[in-house]
Amino acid sequence: MSAIEAKLKELGIVLPTPAASVANYVGYVVTGNLVFVSGQLPLEDGKIAVSGHLGKNVTIEDGYRAARISAINLLAQLKAATGGDLSRIKQVVRLTGFISSAPDFTDQSKIINGASDLMVDVLGDAGRHARISISVAALPMGAAVEVEGVFEIK
Repeated sequence: MSAIEAKLKELGIVLPTPAASVANYVGYVVTGNLVFVSGQLPLEDGKIAVSGHLGKNVTIEDGYRAARISAINLLAQLKAATGGDLSRIKQVVRLTGFISSAPDFTDQSKIINGASDLMVDVLGDAGRHARISISVAALPMGAAVEVEGVFEIK
């Protein structure tokens, strides 16, 4: 068991089967030593765990949880991209978080911390990354959050 798998187990995280693409795209692309993972929604058991708009009908705590679930789904895609070998992860390069929110909502960074904190909790210093967080009017399936990522692998 790799150190990353051991850390996931310690945190009580079981990576799900990666979500299948629902349109004309793939879950990830590997080019050179980079993996670009498509946006991941807060899916649990095939259903959106947190839906709605931050600053309207979704709390900061639930938004944080949505970003964390989305990050778990990023790791599931990354596991598939590495042939099941998470020890190949060298660095989280960048995360982009999309937050479905009311026009006056300004706490995007607090929401995407759910994804950022998870990456550091699981990967340590290799989980530290650049980041973008963007408010949007709506996301697929009514999700409150979507997170995509770029990762360097060995």
